[in-house]
Amino acid sequence: MSTPAAGPPLPVTTLLAVAPVTDLPRATTWYTHLLGRPADTHPMPSLAEWQLTPDTWLQLFHSPEHAGSTLINIGVPDLDRVLGELAERGLEADTPQEGAGGTVRFAALYDPEGNRVTLIEGRG
Repeated sequence: MSTPAAGPPLPVTTLLAVAPVTDLPRATTWYTHLLGRPADTHPMPSLAEWQLTPDTWLQLFHSPEHAGSTLINIGVPDLDRVLGELAERGLEADTPQEGAGGTVRFAALYDPEGNRVTLIEGRG
């Protein structure tokens, strides 16, 4: 297989992370607790979505055959504070770990479908 030639950068304007789920109402409730607010929109019966930044969206999509196979990484400014807030909401994460030569800290938690959500704090 040949390597494709590099060209101009892809002009990305928006990023959507999609987590497939088997039980959309249950997953929507869990992500509502994680994100601290309900979904911004339900554009179709099989989809719930949150706008996290002006150009970043998180979507839950009813797709049982793919559920539990997604990794979502979310950058946060203060991992310890966020983990404390999540614990108050009943969401427990793994013990925080150091990564990337000490330049980040991260902790993972799992939605009811088995999708892994990793919260990452950059350090300097």
